[in-house]
Amino acid sequence: MANTSEVHKRGKSIDAEEEEKIINEIKLEIAEELGLLDIIKEKGWSGLSAQECGRIGGKMVKRLKGLKMR
Repeated sequence: MANTSEVHKRGKSIDAEEEEKIINEIKLEIAEELGLLDIIKEKGWSGLSAQECGRIGGKMVKRLKGLKMR
């Protein structure tokens, strides 16, 4: 079985740098969907509350699980 850091949603191998880039893109997409992107742009990630970060993290987990099933 392949290491999870080497498997992309299309089944292609990727390196850790590419994986991090994809995760950051997903994180920003979700932040935008939740209306939190302006706060992040103004204050950085530390401008978010623990609850807001948790919402982003929870949605990331769901989205990443969905990508791995395809």
